[in-house]
Amino acid sequence: MIFDYETLKVIWWLFLGVLLIGFAVTDGFDMGIGALLPFVGRSDEERRVIINSIGPTWEGNQVWFITAGGATFAAWPLVYATAFSGFYTALMLTLFALFFRPVGFDFRSKVEDPRWRAAWDWGLFVGGAVPALVFGVAVGNLLLGVPFRFDATMQVYYSGSFIALLNPFGLLAGLLSVAMLTMHGAAFLHLKTEGAIQKRARTALRIFAIVTIVLFAIGGIWIATGIEGYRIVSMPPADSAFTPLAKTVEKAAGAWLGNYSAHPWMMAAPVLGFAGAAAALLLCTPKRAAAAFVASALSVSGVILTAGFSMFPFVMPSSTHLASSLTAWDAVSSHRTLQVMFWVVVLFLPIVLAYTAWVYRVMRGKVTVQQVRGNPRGMY
Repeated sequence: MIFDYETLKVIWWLFLGVLLIGFAVTDGFDMGIGALLPFVGRSDEERRVIINSIGPTWEGNQVWFITAGGATFAAWPLVYATAFSGFYTALMLTLFALFFRPVGFDFRSKVEDPRWRAAWDWGLFVGGAVPALVFGVAVGNLLLGVPFRFDATMQVYYSGSFIALLNPFGLLAGLLSVAMLTMHGAAFLHLKTEGAIQKRARTALRIFAIVTIVLFAIGGIWIATGIEGYRIVSMPPADSAFTPLAKTVEKAAGAWLGNYSAHPWMMAAPVLGFAGAAAALLLCTPKRAAAAFVASALSVSGVILTAGFSMFPFVMPSSTHLASSLTAWDAVSSHRTLQVMFWVVVLFLPIVLAYTAWVYRVMRGKVTVQQVRGNPRGMY
């Protein structure tokens, strides 16, 4: 089966959306648990329980992040190049923060000095909270538009700064990201632990579910009333190959809401974002811990889909040169490249999903203080 170019462009937009959601739902709760570690764990043994709740799976969860980056490089090379030019400092900050996780997991319990372990606990906090914040800030700035342009030879020029990314709306989006991933991490911790840790995780889940609902609502109102969106006025046929400069783009109030008017079924995304967080809040009891975790995962998916549906077909709008904005139609690789990669994804994505499901099945069950005490050298 050979798809036409336009269909493949849409399919790859969906593929990358799936990869980002997979990353947020799996590695997202790892980051959320890292952000909760110094507060939910009151003793060294409790913190070891928290770390070991994600110890067997966190490395596998990062596969989604790596795959999303690789897929962006292959399918959307212009987006990859422009994002790494414009968000270079933010991306390096994220990578350095993520370094704390593998090193912290492996070395925290090697030395029994409380100061050593406390330092690594805060390192794991940084490794969870900072990437969550930066990812949210990046999405917020994509909705505002990024200051870049292409010249006639498609050389990219970025005129922004890292400090400029920390604008009010970008920070709101960053706080929303931290809140929803912390909610998700608390839901997983509530599922995997018992006793005092589970009780504190339940409290954190309720708090951050409410914060997620409030911040998501504020962000939606802000976009509807105070932020201009982007829309394409004219462009070559979507099934053809053309550069971003071949189209005409305009900014308009309410443009980010246009897709919801044209396709009412897309309203399911923000509804899922709100309903999932509300359900997680209501279901966070020991007997319904699994349901609460599923609900938080649905909320995370709904929030990400809301941003994606609002922006489609834009991927990286330009605030300084509208025609340079990158979209799903003009930022992609060749027809042949997308076709070959499509079959690679069709072959390997089910394998990744099956392996991930198998790992979680094997590693199911709760982590307890007694397990840590009984195996002090074999656990993180």
